[in-house]
Amino acid sequence: MNYLLPERLDRLAREYALGTLAGPARRRFERLLRNAPAAMRAVGAWQERLGGLAGAVPPMQPGESVWRSLEQRLFASAAPRGPLQWLWGVLSVRALGGVVAGVFLCAVLLRLQPGLIGLEPQLDALPQSYVGLLTDSAGKPTVLASSRRHGRLMTVKLLQPVAIPAGSVAQLWALPRDGGAAFPVGVVPGSGTATVALADTSEKLFFDVSRLAVSIEAAPAKAGDKPSGDFVLSGHCVKLW
Repeated sequence: MNYLLPERLDRLAREYALGTLAGPARRRFERLLRNAPAAMRAVGAWQERLGGLAGAVPPMQPGESVWRSLEQRLFASAAPRGPLQWLWGVLSVRALGGVVAGVFLCAVLLRLQPGLIGLEPQLDALPQSYVGLLTDSAGKPTVLASSRRHGRLMTVKLLQPVAIPAGSVAQLWALPRDGGAAFPVGVVPGSGTATVALADTSEKLFFDVSRLAVSIEAAPAKAGDKPSGDFVLSGHCVKLW
């Protein structure tokens, strides 16, 4: 199988960057990464795109009770007594967590921006785009939506199938950051990829939009319509430029 065909390589690179490529397929693709610069560039491009989505998600800080419970479970029985007890306190879960987080951050930074230390030249600039990554109620990535900044088309890719009742549609909505009324964007397929024609350019439609969401509707929504029920998918909409 030729993994370097543009469409196939783009799909594999996207799934690898999202973490949804697993098992033997992931191992085969990692072998390809070691030998094919085109594959490395494709993965780097998707990681740069998706990095903006991660930055839009607010961090969550575990509560004090969570840290105390972890420290008690992991270290209480093994903690030394006497002169070395102060050293054990330094090597607590939080301290080790900070070290691990720092190492992880460095690894991510070098993977996304290897040019910072001269490992390889910087990737060519990606086209300016609006991108949304929508997740289901369990937090699993489900829909990837993207549109060029001044384009009038949006590409919608299903990362996992969506169950749509017979006679209904999965309606994509844009949610303004000022809390204004959601407005319809287009219809999302149950699986695969679709191209949605936009009512205007992405810049005009999504400039003040902070989130995208999907609800199940009886028919495609028209301008001025509102969601009839709860959102089954939602996620941040970010500018990549």
